[in-house]
Amino acid sequence: MRTFGLVLAALLLAAPRGGLSQEKIRVITTSADLKSLTEAVGGDRLEVESLTAPEQDPHTFEVKPGQLARLRNAALIVRIGLDHEPWFAHLSSPNVPVVDTSKSIRLLQTEIPRLRLERQAHVHAFGNTHYWLDPHNAEPITASILAGLVALRPGEKAAFEANRDRFLSRLNERIGAWEKTLERFHGTRVVVVHDSWAYFADRFGLKIVAAAEPHPGIPPSPAELAMLFKRMRESNVRILIADPHANPALVRQIGEKGGAKSVTLLPSGTDYITLFDENVKRLSALNPD
Repeated sequence: MRTFGLVLAALLLAAPRGGLSQEKIRVITTSADLKSLTEAVGGDRLEVESLTAPEQDPHTFEVKPGQLARLRNAALIVRIGLDHEPWFAHLSSPNVPVVDTSKSIRLLQTEIPRLRLERQAHVHAFGNTHYWLDPHNAEPITASILAGLVALRPGEKAAFEANRDRFLSRLNERIGAWEKTLERFHGTRVVVVHDSWAYFADRFGLKIVAAAEPHPGIPPSPAELAMLFKRMRESNVRILIADPHANPALVRQIGEKGGAKSVTLLPSGTDYITLFDENVKRLSALNPD
């Protein structure tokens, strides 16, 4: 009995405060950015996997069989929503709760009719889906994630809230620094290749004159390019923002014929704050004049 008591005491001392540790919550996210934000809220109480890597085009992604199996075993799915993941409708399971973080966002471009010539809706049909690229949107995004986690583990609400508060405090400090760095870009006219940057531009005061792609993911025709070059010159566009998966030849052609300096910004990253650090660094290296 004395030996048993010593073993039990050792186990209790080794256990974390609040009792023996619970199994980690298994969470699947549809993007690396949501993975980073989910981990910021859940901390070491979670095991989080992103279905897509930052360098992948989310519109053309195909889920692998192994990922399907892990989806079925997840406790929670966190997704971008809208029509950003056209493949998601084939994945969802009625047994796994889903947090759609778009539900809490003030969306941009919802008023733009977005139909192809054949009258079929396409990506961004319900508004621009790249809302995480305004860092202030991390607040409503993480609020949605917090609610989803608390529904699973009500007893850990205080820990999740404390994690979120610490993250938002650190993020808000960085936002102030980013805004100060990009202050000289306020009012700068830019053209984007892919229509990813509405929220980033809205936050940091850039003015998007046009998107090179007439529809997201559709390359411009020669006639559309000619109109774009004319508009760039008339509007005194100085900067062209490209995504990593943009056609390099197209980026070079638009920059040369439109008279703009090009910069490749990252629409996604494995760490949310580092993503903005890098994009602000890349953009601030240019001269907006």
